[in-house]
Amino acid sequence: MSHVASPETLVLPSGLALGYVDGQLALSGDERQYGKPLSVDFAAGKAAHRRQFGGGRGQLVAKACGLAKGITPSVVDATAGLGRDAFVLASLGANVLLIERVAAIAALLQDGLARAAKTQTTAEIALRMTLRHGDAAKQLAALVESAAFDPEVIHLDPMFPHREKSALVKKEMRVFRELAGDDDDAPRLLEAALDVATHRVVVKRPRKAPPIDGPAPQHTLEGKTSRYDLYVHRSLARR
Repeated sequence: MSHVASPETLVLPSGLALGYVDGQLALSGDERQYGKPLSVDFAAGKAAHRRQFGGGRGQLVAKACGLAKGITPSVVDATAGLGRDAFVLASLGANVLLIERVAAIAALLQDGLARAAKTQTTAEIALRMTLRHGDAAKQLAALVESAAFDPEVIHLDPMFPHREKSALVKKEMRVFRELAGDDDDAPRLLEAALDVATHRVVVKRPRKAPPIDGPAPQHTLEGKTSRYDLYVHRSLARR
């Protein structure tokens, strides 16, 4: 459940391969279809830029997860993907448990975290990030327990049809869909999160999409292209 399979043992869809590219574990395929090799790099590129110039606790994901002056909750990112939101939250001081159900993506995360732990600018942040491989819709409580983690906030970002104009994003999403398909179990994932979270569940959605089937969110935070639906059990405490 917590073990991330070694890259050599993973079975991938035809057309995709997992191997090292420039010292980073990467998923590669026909670039015309899938774009450039997909890897996790927390120390450089977009992650580094967002860490330095992203807006700190003013970022939508930070506000949704309740990070504020004197309030830094522990967050379970139950749909971790490439760890981008989790890294932002960890860079702002939160302890974050990343849960990823796709074995190949979990392997990329594990490789990215290992390199981040050895890099001066990200080592301290990486210490606040814990990875588990498993299906949060089916195993959320057990995965959280296995990490001895306090699930104050649970962050969900179920896969939805992206409409970004960037061809790069579309190709990246194509890789995810090849590996994971759509998140047809989003209502079950929300139900599990509401059972496990002690304080709140936050769900990222396209700005105009309906909420996930289930209880109505008590609050929403809107951005330009996406929004967060907030399901609040109780207020987060200052400490």
